[in-house]
Amino acid sequence: MAIHYDLDDEHIVLITIDRPEARNSADLDHFKWLREAWERFDADPDAWVAIVTGVEDAFFTGADLKTYVPAITALGERIRAEGLTEIDGYRLDDGTRAVLRGAKIWKPIIAAVNGFCTAGGMEMLGGADLRVACPEARFAVMEPKRGLFAGGGTTVRLPRQIPFPHAMEFLLCADLIPASRALAMGLLNSVVPRRELLDAAYAYARRITANAPLAVRATKQSVWEGLGMDLRDAYRNEAAISSTIFATEDAKEGPRAFAEKRPPHWQGR
Repeated sequence: MAIHYDLDDEHIVLITIDRPEARNSADLDHFKWLREAWERFDADPDAWVAIVTGVEDAFFTGADLKTYVPAITALGERIRAEGLTEIDGYRLDDGTRAVLRGAKIWKPIIAAVNGFCTAGGMEMLGGADLRVACPEARFAVMEPKRGLFAGGGTTVRLPRQIPFPHAMEFLLCADLIPASRALAMGLLNSVVPRRELLDAAYAYARRITANAPLAVRATKQSVWEGLGMDLRDAYRNEAAISSTIFATEDAKEGPRAFAEKRPPHWQGR
C-alpha cells in the first residue's frame, strides 16, 4: 500500500496509486501521501511532466467511505481544538490537494486511466491536462448515488471541459460510462489497449518534454488561469506571462537552435 513516485532521466515522473485491496480508494494516509507526491513533483526542477495511474483494475476511486470520513472528522476536531493547521503532517485539505483542486501546478499532468475512475478519480482527472485510457476503464461521478456531493472540483471543471449536455449526464445520472463513450464525449485524448497504456502516456510526455519547460508551464498557467477570467483580464494575464518567457535563456536558445539547424538544449531558465 503506497503512493509510488518514480522519476526517470527524461524528466518524467510516474505517480502510481497502489491500494488494490480497496480498489485504489484513499484513506487518510493515502490522501496525505498523494498530496505530498504532487508537492514533490511541483518543487522538483528535474521533473517536467507527471503521469498518474493506478494498479490492477482501478485508476482512483476517491475516498474510502469506510475509513476516511470518521478519520477526517476526528482530525478536524483535533486541529480545531488545538488551534493547529496540521497534525503529524495531516491537513484538512489533503483530499482536495490530492485531487488537484486549487493546486497551482503549472507542470503538465497526464492521466493514464487503467480501470475504474470514479468520485475523487473524476476530480483528479479534471485536474489532468491530457488523458489516455484503456478500453476497460469506466468513469462516473457516483456521489449522488450515495447521497453525497462531488466537492473536489468536478461540478466546476467538467462543464468547462466537455459539452454541457455530456457534463450534466455525468453529474446527474451518476452512471458508469465506458471509455469509448468518454472518448466520444471529449473527456479523453485517446483509448489504447491496456498493454499499451503507459507507453501511450509516456509518448505524450516525451512530446511535451521536447519543448522548452518554462514555455510549457507558462502556457498551462495562462490557460488554467484564463478559464476563471473574462476575456479582457485573460488577455492581460497572457501578456504578462508572455513577457516573462521572452526574457528567459530558453527563449534565446530556441531561435538560435532553429537557425543552426540543431536540437535545442533547454536549461529551464
